[in-house]
Amino acid sequence: MKDFWDKRYAENSFAYGVKPNVFFKQELDKLTVGSILLAAEGEGRNAVYALQQGWVVKAFDYSPSAKLKAEKLAQNQGLQIDFEVSDVLEFDSDKKFDVIGLSYAHFPEEIRKQANQQLLTFLRPNGTVIFEAFSKNQLGKPSGGPKNAAMLFSIDEIKEEFEGLRFKTLEETSIQLDEGEFHQGEASVVRFVGKMASLFSLNC
Repeated sequence: MKDFWDKRYAENSFAYGVKPNVFFKQELDKLTVGSILLAAEGEGRNAVYALQQGWVVKAFDYSPSAKLKAEKLAQNQGLQIDFEVSDVLEFDSDKKFDVIGLSYAHFPEEIRKQANQQLLTFLRPNGTVIFEAFSKNQLGKPSGGPKNAAMLFSIDEIKEEFEGLRFKTLEETSIQLDEGEFHQGEASVVRFVGKMASLFSLNC
């Protein structure tokens, strides 16, 4: 699978465009600027947008081609990006973040819950997760996403895999994607904004 992504990101064009994901931008713009972790960040479109808004950004992806493309996108905007090549289960940080952004981060079924729970350990109390990915109803649609239903999401799976969050919004909805060559057309997605419970509330 890694070879697939290396090959896709090695192309001159940006596979999913250079503009941030619409839902990510919409929700990030509501928050006070701070620090953000972007996991499985691909070519860096969300990371560069966050940098432009003044966020302290840490991003990672397991594809070296993704890192090169993200650095190129940042440089084109006169920015420097802190982007690490790492598998999701190997990523580590001694910092906690105000926000974690996940846009179409479809990890393999056998590691997905572990990966998502591990990512939550990098979130500060009262921190926010912004998430959008394809739902199971996306299967068979030509607008993008994994062809394996086990890698797609349901509402119940989100609740289980992101245990510890309080969901401000959580929905499955149909949207019109216009993100580069590979996210085009009507799509079924699950999206949410969730907040990590504070230490105070956990003790109550």
